[in-house]
Amino acid sequence: MPGPGGRGLGPRGFLTEEEKQRMPQVTGALLKRILSYLKPYWKQFLLVFAAILLSAGVGLLPSIITGRIVDEALIGRDMALLIRLLLMAFVTLALSQVIGVAESYVNAWISQRIIFDMKNQMYDHLQHMPHAFFTGERQGDIITRMNTDISGVSTVISGTLSSIVSNVAVTVTTLVALFSMSWQLALVGIVVIPLLILPTRTVGRTRWQLLRESQEKNDEMNQLINETLSVSGSLLVKLFTREQREYARFVAVNEDVTRLNLREKRSGKWFMVVMGMFTQLGPLLIYFAGGWFIIRHVDSALTVGTITATVALINRLYRPVESLLNLQVDFTRSLALFTRIFDYFDMEIAIQSPEHGEKPPVKRGDIRYEHVAFSYSPDKPLLTDVDFTVPAGKMYAIVGPSGSGKSTVVNLIPRLYDVNAGRVTVAGVDVRDFDLQYLRERVGVVTQDTYLFNGSIRENLLYARPDASQDELEAACRAASIHDFIVRQPDGYDTQVGNRGLKLSGGEKQRISIARVILKDPDILILDEATSALDSISENAIQGALETLMLGRTSLVIAHRLSTILKADRILVVADGKIAESGGHEELLARGGIYRELYETQFRAVLDSESEADDPADWQF
Repeated sequence: MPGPGGRGLGPRGFLTEEEKQRMPQVTGALLKRILSYLKPYWKQFLLVFAAILLSAGVGLLPSIITGRIVDEALIGRDMALLIRLLLMAFVTLALSQVIGVAESYVNAWISQRIIFDMKNQMYDHLQHMPHAFFTGERQGDIITRMNTDISGVSTVISGTLSSIVSNVAVTVTTLVALFSMSWQLALVGIVVIPLLILPTRTVGRTRWQLLRESQEKNDEMNQLINETLSVSGSLLVKLFTREQREYARFVAVNEDVTRLNLREKRSGKWFMVVMGMFTQLGPLLIYFAGGWFIIRHVDSALTVGTITATVALINRLYRPVESLLNLQVDFTRSLALFTRIFDYFDMEIAIQSPEHGEKPPVKRGDIRYEHVAFSYSPDKPLLTDVDFTVPAGKMYAIVGPSGSGKSTVVNLIPRLYDVNAGRVTVAGVDVRDFDLQYLRERVGVVTQDTYLFNGSIRENLLYARPDASQDELEAACRAASIHDFIVRQPDGYDTQVGNRGLKLSGGEKQRISIARVILKDPDILILDEATSALDSISENAIQGALETLMLGRTSLVIAHRLSTILKADRILVVADGKIAESGGHEELLARGGIYRELYETQFRAVLDSESEADDPADWQF
């Protein structure tokens, strides 16, 4: 469960159980790989580290100057010296801030450039992943890797890495300054530090546990609210008269949330009280030890100013020491972040263009499936022995029961998937030997699930041919019977289609996608139930355009209407992982096999009401 500290993260200083279980293994190869992203910016890193060291050194001066102010200016009653020392303190403080700003800017520049590099690498890698990756991976996970995880690298670089260097520098310089002033007080000050840190960690762990429990109960309450106060949920509650039962459930959960919140608030208040006491106790112990050393003449060189400076330096030491104690947690989370990113980078790009891919003329070439086998998972074979030939320039229709693999058969041509056995050839060349870009440029596909980018109609059409003229756009849209609709819109071809084309109807989106393929002018045409989103009137309007588009092209059509099937040069019936039947419409009906069964189950209801049908050729299959 995501905790208050972030998605799936515990508070700073603690690893959740999930983080402990998934703790990445630290190897030289992993560290070397991470450093490879930092290497191009090593000069800037040196500048950052130099600024950190300079800032750590300058940061000591205000505390040291404070000691001189007490010893020399105040006790010595020297106003001129007091003013000079105050000005020096101010200048050192200002200089420290300026150095900090410069270091922060360079750090941010480095982290943003590394994020830029990694996002480019990730996007390019994902663009070349096979289609199976996107069908199997959750879109939210892909976006998380691209945005959240890679953006988190900024925190690692500007936070964890710089923090380690800064904290070590501050700790070392402060300890050197403390021991150089008075080693006895330095030892007392170091003993005080655990008194400040340990209560913080102990109480922090308790508060974290209470926050987790409170968050779990809040999630339970939100779930109850969403279920019972939604339109459907509230209707169900009313129909079954469960208002009192749901109210009792809500009161019980609300009581738990209130109780846990009060406990967390109480623990927080006591924590502040305890921390306030320990914060005051530390300086008191140093003042006591310093006073005892002076009064008892243990250290004759010790002065009031030295004691004052020691207190200031000990306060300066607290935060970096606490951060260094959390180093293992920060380091583990940083490695886990890089590991999640590298998991994607290490995914194999299974479908790639060969180094010297072939580019044969495909317009007059046959498409041949030679004993093709394919499966999405080894234990569930989908295609086992698909064997057929589509002669150049012919249109073959593919039919079959739902889930028989019709779409998979045609998706093997543009290599959205690769065969497990056998081969698919175009013009006598295995598609796996083609230059991949060349192959896909010559294949046009209209799918059942039409997708339009969030932009204008013009931009979506130009995706097929960026150099197409306005006349060519209009000709393609007229052929797809969508031009008249477009020009009726106030913005014409610049009309925005919305996210995924949601501002258009299904039929309008489908016709634009058909116009897009017409504009592409491919040599091989694949129609995967391309007119499924159209009504009979709309389909009839573009049927002629599709027939014109298919004329002279080798076409494979997954058909859902009898009108399309009847116009096919041959019908292929996919069943049981192979081409179970092949032939013409009447021939297949006469066999009384799978095609006949499909025909009967799909059309019997229409045949019984024939008097209400205008044209049997428009019946759906």
